[in-house]
Amino acid sequence: MTPETLFSLQGKTALVTGGATGIGRMAAEALVRAGARVLIASRKAEACEAVAAELNALDAPGQAEGFGGDVATKEGVEALASEVKNRTDHLDILMNNAGISWGAPMGQFPHEAWEKIMSVNVAGLFDLTQKLLPMLMNSGSADDPARVINVGSVMGEVPMGDGAYSYSASKAAVIHLTKIMAKEFSPYHITVNALAPGPFVSRMTAFATGDEETRAKVGKSVPLGRVGRDEDIAGCMLFLCGRGGSYVTGAVIPVSGGINVVTAGNIFAEAF
Repeated sequence: MTPETLFSLQGKTALVTGGATGIGRMAAEALVRAGARVLIASRKAEACEAVAAELNALDAPGQAEGFGGDVATKEGVEALASEVKNRTDHLDILMNNAGISWGAPMGQFPHEAWEKIMSVNVAGLFDLTQKLLPMLMNSGSADDPARVINVGSVMGEVPMGDGAYSYSASKAAVIHLTKIMAKEFSPYHITVNALAPGPFVSRMTAFATGDEETRAKVGKSVPLGRVGRDEDIAGCMLFLCGRGGSYVTGAVIPVSGGINVVTAGNIFAEAF
């Protein structure tokens, strides 16, 4: 078996939500380079169209289409699912990447930050997957399952509030939902896995990764000494979506440079 066989996505159709920037943009490019037809949706239709044009100019074996789509409301999810169905009669890969955050210190964190964040990061993810489930079921087989990739966060794995309390809780919910979906969807030949990224360059993290100097400072706090790169996301996507990942479901891949295993220091070290 060749690497091309393991990771090729030729003939596959994927939807990436929040695919115009950050991790979604990284994933969309990886899928296009692997041969997939990639539908890119986010709240900003023009940004999605621009990214699709950039990806189509790569002369890669796949192609991209960009359009508007918002998972923040019931009506938005219904409209997005309808648009996907208008554009394709089958869906092999769903990447639930759209997400938002809210930062404020303890004691000042507002009540409205909970409903807004949970509506997009949890309810929107769940409802869109539910709406597109029949398409995924029709595409999956025992030999080649359909794939759902949910984007969680290392902040949903370890107790990091860091001023983003509702975001962290929402990503913990995403990780738990991933495992529930993996269990319930397996009879329908659909795998469900999650990424739990650490710091990557994105619009959401622009305050901490927007320039080289700040990225270097943030990277020093990561056990592996840097922020994430495009290829870190690309490698995970090609594994989980390709033939090589067809026997993996319910996994949470910690793309966080080791933040996921940071624990207390060696508390007895001073005794020696």
